Amino acid sequence: MKRALDGLQASDAQLDTRLGSRLASLRAERGWSLGELAERSGISRSTLSRAERAEISPTASMLNRLCAAHGRTMSRLLSEVESEPALLVRAAEQPVWEDHSAGFVRRSVSPPHAGLRAELVEGRLTEGADIEYDRPPVPGLEQHIWVLEGALEVTVQEVEHRLGAGDCLRMRVWGPTRFRCAGPGAVRYALAVVLP
Repeated sequence: MKRALDGLQASDAQLDTRLGSRLASLRAERGWSLGELAERSGISRSTLSRAERAEISPTASMLNRLCAAHGRTMSRLLSEVESEPALLVRAAEQPVWEDHSAGFVRRSVSPPHAGLRAELVEGRLTEGADIEYDRPPVPGLEQHIWVLEGALEVTVQEVEHRLGAGDCLRMRVWGPTRFRCAGPGAVRYALAVVLP
């Protein structure tokens, strides 16, 4: 995991520690045991415990499940371990998060901000990357996916949409989704996310 914070690069370990601490506090705020969160998220107790202690770095899929359990978007969760974003977010200050194992890079171009319902994300998938989310972090989440370069396959409610450069897919997310980059080459896309 890698993000730029206040113009400085923070180490992966520092970010994992802050994220683990925030995940533990969210669970505590709800009074859930590790077992209860495991049932709600579909993630094993031992994996949850290791993530809260920053012994492992969560994958995109794992964070999505945790966000769904806690009723927040991934950007909102990640912003909670970062400093409050300014109204003007310079390119060098946009938080970047990477899931190396999945070939996924996520730049929070316009991070969540108090009083605003929308956020803007840049996603990059390497050729062959295939990410599945079993549920939206918030049911009914509005998303607009605009492909900037390359090609992207997005499956929503068992319907596959093939998007090329310039194409835009608009949707409300109620169930599983899948983002796949079959190639050739990588794909870069903009994702607008609007809370219901």
